[in-house]
Amino acid sequence: MAVTGVLSFTLEIPDLASGVAFYTDAGLVADVEGTTARLRCPGQDRDSIVLLGGAPTKRLHHVALRVDSLSGMTDAVVRAGGTVVAAPAAFCATGLWVSDPHGMLIHLAEHAADIALAEVAAFQVNAPARLVRKSRSAMLPSKSYSTAKPLRLGHVLVFTPDVLASVAFMTDGLGMGLADRAQDVIAFTCARKDSDHHVIAFAKSPGIGFHHGSFMVADPDEVGRGGRALVDKAKRGDWGFGRHTIGSNFFHYIQDPWGSWFEYYSDMDHIEDHDHWTPTNYAMADSLANWGPKVPHDFVHNYEVDPNGFKPQQIAA
Repeated sequence: MAVTGVLSFTLEIPDLASGVAFYTDAGLVADVEGTTARLRCPGQDRDSIVLLGGAPTKRLHHVALRVDSLSGMTDAVVRAGGTVVAAPAAFCATGLWVSDPHGMLIHLAEHAADIALAEVAAFQVNAPARLVRKSRSAMLPSKSYSTAKPLRLGHVLVFTPDVLASVAFMTDGLGMGLADRAQDVIAFTCARKDSDHHVIAFAKSPGIGFHHGSFMVADPDEVGRGGRALVDKAKRGDWGFGRHTIGSNFFHYIQDPWGSWFEYYSDMDHIEDHDHWTPTNYAMADSLANWGPKVPHDFVHNYEVDPNGFKPQQIAA
């Protein structure tokens, strides 16, 4: 009776074509039917993103989470302040649809585990007195590399008016664990067993909304290379290449057509058993990055609540 991972997120957006172009440029595979686009990672047989076209503005529709069992979940959700709701029109009625205490819609599903990812060559770093890569170059000519290949959706960060209340719902209602937080401004929740450092994260805002979806790639080089290539294609704002303190992952964020973000990541902390993990309450100086470029002025702006100032037609120079 607990969340074991994230399956997908669904967004309502104004222009389906721009959404499909952005995410396929990022390396996802699209299946478009009418005003709906379903996007998946290459090699996976399930959706990671669903886009619903024709909306007035971009809005988070729901997040889908994998659970090990739905038994007892209804009672736990209600005790934690959530509400069990009917499946939205045109969406699968199986599983359990719930609304969290702030109105964010979540679909809980007993979905089969994904096929295990294939092992990739280790990312090797020569260091003082530790030469692990000898008699060969680490890098091939840049044209030798293919485009970034997202391996799986790792986590989703959403906005909430009360970060600690949202964490309490995820832990008490959905059986997740608090990984780490930075005061009451940002927090990260994980599955309790065999989990990335975070599966669902929360950032403080006047209302709910979607901030970013984060996709694993093979290594830090692919984070940097893929991020730069997507910036060149999308011609929008970005933040990266850098490394987080919380979670330890390398990152590169690229702004999507509606002001939210797409992240490539690599080398995330792993929580094997939450019972043996001690959450840290970090200072705000470590809430976003350990190192990296200057944070964009609107990186944590919720355009779903306050659309002022965002002009989709403006692009990075």
